[in-house]
Amino acid sequence: MFTLQRALLPARRIVASAAVPAVKRGFAVSIARKYAVPPTPSSTDNKLKTFSEIKTEADLLPPGAQPGTVPTDLEQATGLERLEILGKMEGVDVFDMRPLDASRLGTMQDPIVVKSFGDERYLGCTGFPVDSHDTIWLTVSRDRPIERCPECGSVYKMDYCGHTDDAHDHGHDDHHGGHDEHHPTPHKDPETMADFIKPEYRYL
Repeated sequence: MFTLQRALLPARRIVASAAVPAVKRGFAVSIARKYAVPPTPSSTDNKLKTFSEIKTEADLLPPGAQPGTVPTDLEQATGLERLEILGKMEGVDVFDMRPLDASRLGTMQDPIVVKSFGDERYLGCTGFPVDSHDTIWLTVSRDRPIERCPECGSVYKMDYCGHTDDAHDHGHDDHHGGHDEHHPTPHKDPETMADFIKPEYRYL
C-alpha cells in the first residue's frame, strides 16, 4: 500500500504542473488587455461646454470620463450641480450664496430684500449688529413676501425673480372639471393663530 502511494505521487505532480499555465498573467495586464482597443473620439456634442454656452437643459449633460479613468466632478456632474460648477469656473455665483445684508436694520419702509426663484424661501436672521442674537429662521413666500424677525424687529422682503405664471397650472381644470386623482388638490398649510390676525395689524 505504501509503495503504491509513493509510485502515484510523481504522476500527480506532473498532472498538477500541466494544469498551471507556463506564464501567469497579472491583474494589471488583464486591465490593459480589456482597454487595448482605443476609444473612439468623442463627438462635438460631448465636449465640455462653458457657462456662457449653456442654453437648454440638454447642455447640462456631462461628456463623461474616458474609459479606464475616474471621472471628475466636471465630467460627471449634471443639472443644477453642473451649472453651479461651470458658473464658479467663470466667477459667477449662480445661487447668490452671499450672506444677507447685516449692515442695517430692515424697516417696513426700507426692508432687506431677499431674491428668490422659488415660491418660498427660508432665511436666517442673526440680528443687528450681526450675531447679536441666535439665528432665527423666517419664511418668506409669494403669498406673504414680508416677514419681521421677532427678536430684533428687522424686516425682510422677498423679491420673486422666477416665472410669473404658475408652473403647476396647465389648464387641466378646464378639461377635467376640477382636480382628479392625477391632479390632486394643492397642499394647504394648517391654520395657526397668525392666520386670524388682520392684515393691517400683521406688520405693525
